[in-house]
Amino acid sequence: GPQTSVFIVDMAKELDQERRQSALNIEEVTNMLDGGRSNTDERRKLYKVMFDDPVLGQEDSYFLSSEEAFKRSVQNGVYMIRKCHHLNVAEDEKKAIVKNVMNRSAFAVHTIMFIPAIEGQGTAEQQKKWLPLAYSYQIIGAYAQTELGHGTNLRGLETVATYDPTTQEFVLNTPTLTATKWWPGALGHVATHAVVVARLVTLGHDHGIHPFIVQVRSLEDHTPLPGIRVGDIGPKFGMFEVDNGFLQLDNVRIPRDHMLMKYAQVAQNGVYTKPPVERIAYGPMIEVRSGIVTHSAQVLSKAVTIAVRYSIVRRQGQETVSGPETQVLDYQTQQYKLLPLLSVAYALYMASLYMSKLFQTCQSEMAGGAFQSLAELHATSAGLKAFSSELSSQGIEVCRLACGGHGYSLASGIPYLYVNFVAA
Repeated sequence: GPQTSVFIVDMAKELDQERRQSALNIEEVTNMLDGGRSNTDERRKLYKVMFDDPVLGQEDSYFLSSEEAFKRSVQNGVYMIRKCHHLNVAEDEKKAIVKNVMNRSAFAVHTIMFIPAIEGQGTAEQQKKWLPLAYSYQIIGAYAQTELGHGTNLRGLETVATYDPTTQEFVLNTPTLTATKWWPGALGHVATHAVVVARLVTLGHDHGIHPFIVQVRSLEDHTPLPGIRVGDIGPKFGMFEVDNGFLQLDNVRIPRDHMLMKYAQVAQNGVYTKPPVERIAYGPMIEVRSGIVTHSAQVLSKAVTIAVRYSIVRRQGQETVSGPETQVLDYQTQQYKLLPLLSVAYALYMASLYMSKLFQTCQSEMAGGAFQSLAELHATSAGLKAFSSELSSQGIEVCRLACGGHGYSLASGIPYLYVNFVAA
């Protein structure tokens, strides 16, 4: 049989040796990336809530079918909701849990998009009506913007909400096949309601896209309501835990006050009052774009960490009398692949901090009726979202290839990162 190497590699010991050679204070760097020591402590506390709970274990996650992964996601989501309620977790902390440790949950869109849309676009009366239901999960929401025929070009969306002043209702329709809402998470199976982005038509005039709250399924038996065709879009490249869905509307009527009217209004007689800034309707998607910049940094960081650690413990080359085979990380070609990506990951983190600060500044201005930073936020978030997601997608693949054949195994963690991130 093959000769057993006399050099037994203690992988944990080798990783520890590499860490001790660094001149950086790891805790200080961690605190910087988290935005302060208190944020680090809070993040670790949230992670502990997640990963120390045996019910939420992920040991067999790579062996689940897409159906099993979605079922597990729903079960874990319900469990976490109940756990947060039992621990009296505040709404902001609950959102942090979803963003940091449950971002692929079946309920993530409800927390990250549906609720913020109501918070940011709804009047005080609308928030009073809808938010308690959403916070308590009496209703579960999706955000239905993207259509089969249009994604980035929001001006081209075809779904129409026509105001009927005789009944004080909006009549919603997806008049063409390409108007079908396509891809919204939670819409496939979970959602009972959706914020539907549609063209507002009143008194014969098209006023562009506006958000409307539409109930899509019964609260009694979860069946689709009359005039609504809704379901799952089918198999995907990844994101098996999320039920991306489709939605078609056929003369679906909703009350006038189901249009989110914090900035734009339609009076009972159909008279339209335009918002102070047209792009204000893009608010929920701008928040998501900002989050994608942060997520890009996080995902690339994970991939680089896996690849660098693997390159330390993986040895390849001719053994010598003085020691074992060479660490893969000591090869210049491997360094050329991975070290620039490590730098990119840090750069993306810095960009994400700027993006978050700009978003918070704009939110504060808007709360006071000012919109001077909105155009910059819109442009910056769109550009950084595209740029950061491209860098991370390409970087993850480089990390996978840098791990050789083992990088192709789901057990490495890298393929899972790739197929779930490239959707961004």
